[in-house]
Amino acid sequence: MAAKQPPPLMKKHSQTDLVSRLKTRKILGVGGEDDDGEVHRSKISQVLGNEIKFAVREPLGLRVWQFVSAVLFSGIAIMALAFPDQLYDAVFDGAQVTSKTPIRLYGGALLSISLIMWNALYTAEKVIIRWTLLTEACYFSVQFLVVTATLAETGLVSQGILLLLASRLLFVAISVYYYYQVGRKPKKV
Repeated sequence: MAAKQPPPLMKKHSQTDLVSRLKTRKILGVGGEDDDGEVHRSKISQVLGNEIKFAVREPLGLRVWQFVSAVLFSGIAIMALAFPDQLYDAVFDGAQVTSKTPIRLYGGALLSISLIMWNALYTAEKVIIRWTLLTEACYFSVQFLVVTATLAETGLVSQGILLLLASRLLFVAISVYYYYQVGRKPKKV
């Protein structure tokens, strides 16, 4: 018996066969939109991701605010550590200091926070920037509440204290604004 001859092999040109190419891309899972609405051109970009997605889009003035905060925290910390009497006198307008130790401890805590602020100034990670902004907002809020409670107890109202309270409210508002701006999802381009 004669063996049946197989049909001649036809070379398939998948580069020119549009239907075949689309089927292959569908099987690989590329070319369509993913959950975030991004269209990946290759499997590699789909697996590795798009580096633009991870870049922090900084709100206008964020780095200036971080620098001002770091300088502010450092300056007050050094003043509280080196000159506790003058710092207390500037805030509470001539009231006598009973002990320098709490003011110096306050200066040490502020110096620690200022080191965090200085390091956050040089980072590009969104989470670290947000945590430092939240730390600032919490610090200024607690300071506002403590000074307000002290005013209620002592009844001492001075221009320095009122200026301190107003500045703390302003600093809370700025820190919270930048906290939410850094946390926003970027708009699709």
